[in-house]
Amino acid sequence: MFDQGSHVVLKRDGVCVILKTPVDEMPQVEYWGRDFGMGQSEPLLGQLDAMTLKVTPPQEKPDAALRPSLLPQGAEAFAGRPGLEAYRGAKPVFARWTTVNTSVASEGTDEFGTSITITAEDAVNKIRLELTLALQHGGLILITQTITNTSDASGADGAAEPLTVNWLESTLPMPKRVDTLTQFTGRWPLEKQPRSAALPSGSVTRECRHGKTGHESPWMFIATNGEPKWSEGDVWACHLAWSGNQTYRIDNLPCHEPLIGAGELLGPGEIRLAGGEHYTTPQVCFSYSAEGLDGMASRFHTWLRGTPGRVNPVTKPRPFTLNTWEAVYFDHNEATLNKLADRAAEVGVERFVLDDGWFHLRRDDTKGLGDWVVDPAVWPNGLDALAEHVHGLGMEFGLWFEPEMVNLDSDCAREHPEWILAAPEAVPYREDVSYRTQYVLDLANPAAYRHVHDQMAALIGQLGIDYIKWDHNRDVTEPVHDGQYGLHEQTLACYRLFDDLKREFPGLEIESCSSGGARTDAGILQHADRIWGSDSNDPRDRVDIQRYTELVVPPEMIGAHVGPSPAHSTWRAADLSYRAAISLEGCSGFEWNILECSDQELASLKAFVALYKELRGLLHTGRVQHADFIDPALRGRGVVSADGSHAVWVVATTTNLRDALAERLHVRGLDPSRTYRVRLRDEVGEPRWGWNTPQWIAAACNGGFEASGSLLEQIGLQLPPLWPMQAVILEIKAM
Repeated sequence: MFDQGSHVVLKRDGVCVILKTPVDEMPQVEYWGRDFGMGQSEPLLGQLDAMTLKVTPPQEKPDAALRPSLLPQGAEAFAGRPGLEAYRGAKPVFARWTTVNTSVASEGTDEFGTSITITAEDAVNKIRLELTLALQHGGLILITQTITNTSDASGADGAAEPLTVNWLESTLPMPKRVDTLTQFTGRWPLEKQPRSAALPSGSVTRECRHGKTGHESPWMFIATNGEPKWSEGDVWACHLAWSGNQTYRIDNLPCHEPLIGAGELLGPGEIRLAGGEHYTTPQVCFSYSAEGLDGMASRFHTWLRGTPGRVNPVTKPRPFTLNTWEAVYFDHNEATLNKLADRAAEVGVERFVLDDGWFHLRRDDTKGLGDWVVDPAVWPNGLDALAEHVHGLGMEFGLWFEPEMVNLDSDCAREHPEWILAAPEAVPYREDVSYRTQYVLDLANPAAYRHVHDQMAALIGQLGIDYIKWDHNRDVTEPVHDGQYGLHEQTLACYRLFDDLKREFPGLEIESCSSGGARTDAGILQHADRIWGSDSNDPRDRVDIQRYTELVVPPEMIGAHVGPSPAHSTWRAADLSYRAAISLEGCSGFEWNILECSDQELASLKAFVALYKELRGLLHTGRVQHADFIDPALRGRGVVSADGSHAVWVVATTTNLRDALAERLHVRGLDPSRTYRVRLRDEVGEPRWGWNTPQWIAAACNGGFEASGSLLEQIGLQLPPLWPMQAVILEIKAM
């Protein structure tokens, strides 16, 4: 019976989850939020029951489950979106669990459990469900589910029809006081644009069908009481760690606490399980914070930084990168690129990446994808000499690929049209739709997979490639593999190709780019080492794109480059000091033909690269923070070390300040009892402001301004009235 049985208490890093485990019923989450000190005491937990149950069981019989289970179903009288929808033949499958077993585990010496695994059997419908809810280091919750068709493969038990799964989604409850939902939209090249509105009523979904995360993906659902703040307030958030199609959901029904959740958006008939076969969902990430959006993001950062195979920025600092795309586009010339590499090394660049245009037939974006061989017409000596030259300058050598794509004008497509992930009648596509003149290569086809892998591996080994910029420009709109909807297998094949190449070539790093930031989810980040946040290098746009991208992605995993002025994506001009300051917030580099730079610009670039190298040990390991400014023109973003001894803040404007008197910057995370020195780091150029200059700035420009951590947090630094699109870089160090 629902809401009966014993309790399970999970705790980790400030987060507590309390579940009820009734006999042979799916557990329910009674509480998810701040760790308020509740222990594994049934009498005390009974008090929690009495305070939260809406009826007195067993005398009163509710018309619906008091709390939806971890997999809400119609059998619970839950009238919202079911967690599982499946069928056999023409018969719907309504799960009714005949046995449910739970097991609790903990990591290391944790007093409380950190994960619970539920195994539920439905002997009538011949299905088994395994659900794991795990608290990761940092307090992030991951839920994964596996459903198995337990019918006899021969059909001897009368269940000969395969089990078709329409969806299998994960949810968690939130308190009734939640009233605001923040999600995201965007476009190329303006990703991660937040939209906050009243929490919708009823069962509401938002889907993304781009075949990848997508520029306008919801990306996250964030639930709060009122508009979310960066530094304070309760936050309940959900993110799908998956790089294919997605569904995000809210169930806000009168009879229950609201549910937040997500799952893979499956295509028609995509998951058809024969007897003994199973389907495992992508991870769904849930982050609770009592410290606003920054606290929520910190849980993602801690988890992702600790995932297996991640590059440790302490043992290998994140290289300063020059990518050639906006420098030369398709105009590849060996002599010019050698000079560009020379100039890059002079200013301190550590990684040189050759972008699109080097392979067979590639003079523009209409030909050659799928033929990953060096074009002798452009590179008569191959890429060997350039790679050797770059390595000789002490830099890593990187190369651009788009492994999941193919042009019809390619040897690959001409010889193997069956490798295209599409219905045969859809090739070629209608003349009035270009899709960038490219198609998707079916990597779930073993022969196609071997083709791409072998060509890439040959070049990696031959050239000593250190880094791959991996692009994915086309939406995947009609993915047909062997006559079936095939996006799930395509996504897994992509992950496998990442992993295979990195395993075969130890030390190889891969960046996930997808027309900029269209594949920036926590799924790809468990295989890639970096993502490209946006194709816009306009710092006015980037300052917002980056701060919302790092709600999930740690800054050292976000490529953030300095481009020319005016920006190629918007034609908006900006001072070099502003472009550099915003680039400092991620994994920095140049997207710029620096051969065209003046001597003065080159001197500034050298100074900026040196500043990045000096500060990256903090910038790429510390906790990210944002200021809750009231003025919509102001942006404040900082990183503070774990011990509170060192912080760097970038304060920037996007347009005119609202008031003549600017706000103060309250520096959080410092030791209130220690004294700190505040320095204005203006090596790349002095920011500009008008009317007046706060007194502390004079000292900050000349040795440093001294103040206690308590004053810096509680009183704050009076900011100067910055002109539009100006930025100050502040370094704060304990004395």
